Amino acid sequence: MDVVRESAAAGRVVLWEESARDGAQAKTLMTPGFRVELARATGRVFGQDGPRHVVFAAGFPAVCGQEYEAVRRVAVEAEGTVSVAAVCRGARRDLEQAMASVRGIRHARVMVVVPASEAMAQVMVHRPAPEALQGGVDLVKRARDLDEEVAVDVCLADASRADHALMAHYAQAMTGAGAGLIILADTVGAQLPAGCREMFDRVGAEAGAEVVLASHLHNDLGLGLANTLQALAAGVRVVSSSWLGIAERAGMVATEQLLFLLARHTADVLGADAAPWWTPPDLTGLPAIARRVADETGVPLTVTTPVVGTGVATISTGTPFVHPQLFQPYDPQQVLGIPPQVLLTHLASARVVTAVAARLGHALDRDQARAAMAWAKNRAYRTGRAVIDDNSFADYLDGLTHPAAAGDAH
Repeated sequence: MDVVRESAAAGRVVLWEESARDGAQAKTLMTPGFRVELARATGRVFGQDGPRHVVFAAGFPAVCGQEYEAVRRVAVEAEGTVSVAAVCRGARRDLEQAMASVRGIRHARVMVVVPASEAMAQVMVHRPAPEALQGGVDLVKRARDLDEEVAVDVCLADASRADHALMAHYAQAMTGAGAGLIILADTVGAQLPAGCREMFDRVGAEAGAEVVLASHLHNDLGLGLANTLQALAAGVRVVSSSWLGIAERAGMVATEQLLFLLARHTADVLGADAAPWWTPPDLTGLPAIARRVADETGVPLTVTTPVVGTGVATISTGTPFVHPQLFQPYDPQQVLGIPPQVLLTHLASARVVTAVAARLGHALDRDQARAAMAWAKNRAYRTGRAVIDDNSFADYLDGLTHPAAAGDAH
């Protein structure tokens, strides 16, 4: 049973997780052990329904022997927690190798990349687009002959610049040959939202109900999330994403952002009657997974990273300190398990200074709070760093609140 096609047909959302595969083209390399860890952690977000909500693209076996072994390890050790996929070029030898890397595993998949536009077909296979697409049909048939238990999907590269009617015709043919998903890719990330919506609407309408479309949309113009939302609005339910947005060049939609929006704003994104989950996602797992991915890849979590960044749940100014609910779109502690944190910066009010001092074990009177506020602002501008670390402030407070003891220490 193809649980991903089943999920999509039932209106459930499936994430095609690309951080271990397309993420490698962002000049990152996940160890085999970490890929297993990440696959399991991503699946656990959906409990026992991980395989029905997550396709984990484990890698590109044709790269080298080590990559093949990494994919095989994920397939074996993450079996049952996600649907594991191997990715390959549209070549018979690569297909056979990819099939072998996931053979014998429940919910295993292979994604074959086939060029859809004339320009991409000439570059990738040196043939016209119709011939390249027919080659995709032949590869699906070959995959079905090799192993009927491994689902085979086809990614139409450069779909954003390809002929819609041509893609619809061959999407029908590929599905008829046994393909599970037909993935439309904005390979170069140049598509605008209106064009993305039109592509999925037209290809979907012309291909028919038997064809299950999926999205793979890059972020070169900063529109990966917007375009993915357009694909969802067109009825697509299998959508590619990547933890921290890690993928080739400027990346793609970030898994944590997309999942958060789908879980928290289901009706707005998918419609009032949508039922996108077999098991609703546990959003409290997102920050920890994101931190592990950042540690593994060296891709930093910044203060402006949405949902999981270092700025989430932090307060540094007076009015947000008094009324934090007015300055946040959700409660980070309740939704994500991120506790609030008051940081001392050059913008601090007396209330903020007093609160940070209390956290460090010092009770300040009004005059001490004003003095500490002046010290904090002077230090920030002198050092050129907005955030004042707790150790420095604690040292200052020791002298402020216990001047005799500080003098004795010297």
